[in-house]
Amino acid sequence: MKQILMSLLLLLTTSLYATDVVTVSYEGGINKVELTKAAILYDADDWEVAKKAACLLAADIERVTGNSIVAQTTALQNGEAVIVGTIGHSRWIDRLVEEGKLDISTIQGGWERFIVRTIEHPFDGVKRAIVVAGSDRRGTAYGVFSISEAIGVSPWYWWADVPVVHRDAVFVEANYVSDTPSIKYRGIFINDEDWGMKPWASKNFEKELNDIGPKTYAKVCELILRLKGNMLAPAMHTCTGAFYSHPDSKKVADEYGILITTSHCEPLLFNNASTWEWNKGRDGEWNYKTNRKTILKKLDNRVKEAAPYENVYTLAMRGLHDEGMRGDMSEEEKVEMLSQAITDQRKILKKYIDKPLEEVPQIFVPYKEALELYEAGLKVSDEVTLVWVDDNYGYLKRLSNPDEQKRTGRAGVYYHNVSSI
Repeated sequence: MKQILMSLLLLLTTSLYATDVVTVSYEGGINKVELTKAAILYDADDWEVAKKAACLLAADIERVTGNSIVAQTTALQNGEAVIVGTIGHSRWIDRLVEEGKLDISTIQGGWERFIVRTIEHPFDGVKRAIVVAGSDRRGTAYGVFSISEAIGVSPWYWWADVPVVHRDAVFVEANYVSDTPSIKYRGIFINDEDWGMKPWASKNFEKELNDIGPKTYAKVCELILRLKGNMLAPAMHTCTGAFYSHPDSKKVADEYGILITTSHCEPLLFNNASTWEWNKGRDGEWNYKTNRKTILKKLDNRVKEAAPYENVYTLAMRGLHDEGMRGDMSEEEKVEMLSQAITDQRKILKKYIDKPLEEVPQIFVPYKEALELYEAGLKVSDEVTLVWVDDNYGYLKRLSNPDEQKRTGRAGVYYHNVSSI
């Protein structure tokens, strides 16, 4: 049994039920594809997460039926198939579109959308196929894992040891088009890992690293993806090696299509609680008023490292870990300094990310003294998402007022849920 403690950060899954996506039965019939015998076809040049989803679907079918299923990149000679791919990245999907066998007009260019459809004779030698086409890389994975869940594999099959009911044969048919998720960013913040996840990973799952590292994060990212989430705020207590101290961790997250973000006290993906990241003896005080140059250099290096990947960047400045902002200043001076910190951070984003600044995902978390400064007049750019926080006991001080509801960056909720799995 795995032990994990997580705070939930914007994990509001879409109102999608797996049984809406595909119809599952345990005997054959017209328009049904027998997963027990079907091969899974994907394109080697597709996104990595599409390939992972295809291979995990094969493993899920084996979990249900006991049959070893092949996930392959070469054309089939006969039989039935599940064809998995992302529009514009899969030659199999693009070929079906070009030949008029698959209409993607409703999802093309969309955010995390997918089509799951039964197609008769999609290619020569293929009698029938379930086709999963994603508007983007996560859309593809969501479509695939909807099939997994419908046939009886829970997203929590690994973390919570949810049993899988055996079926001798599984047949599916589909004609489904997903909507855009109602909540754009949805994810998990791994927090208070000291007593649960860190000891478990160090002593059981990732002994060679003695830490929470890429192997553990691969399992976390798979869970998020199966739950149709898209974002992870990594563990950040002093007992844990900083996420970026293990270079493969960010690569693993990207392979699963998961964006990285950070909590209220970690500006621009920088974990100042970690002595690997910020060491007082080496770097001085975490004080923006007196040590701005050193702090900005750290943040600059982090964004330079992380910019090739998808991220949601936290703006502003608090103290070390969960402390208040440093400096003997009046409230007015604190507002001015915090405004300067945000301006400086957005300059760094603009320096390394090749897109308009208003298109770069950014959040501001008005938590503790940051909320007081926000209400004292701190200005936050309209495209920055406000993330409201509970007080660890489920109580929110406030949500967006009518004027804030009009902001283009809209708002989110960062709430705590203690769970022992």
